[in-house]
Amino acid sequence: MDKRDYYEVLGLQKGASDDEIKRAYRKLAKANHPDVNPNDKKAESRFKEVGEAYEVLSDASKRERYDAYGHAGVDPSYGGGGGYGAGGFNVDFGDLGDILNDFWGGGTSRRSNPNAPRQGETLQTQASVTFEEAAFGVPKEVPVTRVEDCETCHGSGCAAGTTAETCPNCKGSGTVTSRRQTLFGVSLSTSACPSCNGNGKIIKTPCNTCKGKGRVRKNRTLRVDIPAGIDHGQTFAVRGQGGKGYNGGPAGDVLITVRVAAHSKFKRDGTTLHYPLPISFTQAALGAEVEVPILTPPGEAGSKAKLNIPEGTQTGSVFRLAGKGVPRINSGSRGDMLITVTIRTPTALNAEQKELLKQLDNSASPATAATTSDEASDEGGKKGKKKKWGK
Repeated sequence: MDKRDYYEVLGLQKGASDDEIKRAYRKLAKANHPDVNPNDKKAESRFKEVGEAYEVLSDASKRERYDAYGHAGVDPSYGGGGGYGAGGFNVDFGDLGDILNDFWGGGTSRRSNPNAPRQGETLQTQASVTFEEAAFGVPKEVPVTRVEDCETCHGSGCAAGTTAETCPNCKGSGTVTSRRQTLFGVSLSTSACPSCNGNGKIIKTPCNTCKGKGRVRKNRTLRVDIPAGIDHGQTFAVRGQGGKGYNGGPAGDVLITVRVAAHSKFKRDGTTLHYPLPISFTQAALGAEVEVPILTPPGEAGSKAKLNIPEGTQTGSVFRLAGKGVPRINSGSRGDMLITVTIRTPTALNAEQKELLKQLDNSASPATAATTSDEASDEGGKKGKKKKWGK
């Protein structure tokens, strides 16, 4: 059976560049790979054909002979029934590793060096604080359970007076490489050494405390600084206080999520404080100077600020006290405090008080009546005009 032209197989024109050949090969090999097309004999055949074409056209000397003499220039068995795989082709599947990366992470199984330095475990915990503590910051003690070096063997994992031996199987590397012939070439697989479990060392007499691990879990209490301005549910990190690192690597971190208790007077929105202020009907009508509480650091005596209520203030009016809110994280500035006014309606009035309110209401009636009369006159005039215009 005659072979197809290699350029035709890759969908290229004669004279294509090396980059064009490589891109075409990668695309077609990926599309026709048997693992992508299981039990598809045609795809498997196309995959072999694409590999053969690339093996020739990617090699400068073979490509030159192919361009000059065709298949006979690169395959001595051509015409004698040899074909691909039987006529001496030795396809280099090096570039196939890049393609297999798209599916399994590579044509060879690669593992990171188990003896390389690695960062320790990152831990998570919580801290409960009061409203004021969250606003102004406070030192706190928080519990953690972390991995540390065994105090008995100082992290070696060996019993007193003994040392670990270099693994004879992997020569201390912690990894072994196996070689396997497959339909598509030689596959190299790197895995953890089974003799030493990837440690590179063998401990014949393990420490009784840590059982040869060299590491133990300990319950510890950390003293940390809760940052001023942190809000409920937010998390901050304490660097280097997590689990012990591996092979000389740095320790992990501790992530602390803050739980803030509610306040009896204030509500918080970011750095803004909200405070509801009830005032009397008289204060709203005539105006007044009142005092409002201010958020102060924990342990300090409460302080107050003066607020001027203008006459004629209505329920729902909002007043702002600049710089009296919550401190901003990592900043010396503070947000504002918003004060929302509500007017208290008098209740349980006696007869005299009721009479005074009636007199107050009546004293405003003439003006109200005049306004009503004017409005009625205007309305009547409008009606009259409408009637007049209607004639």
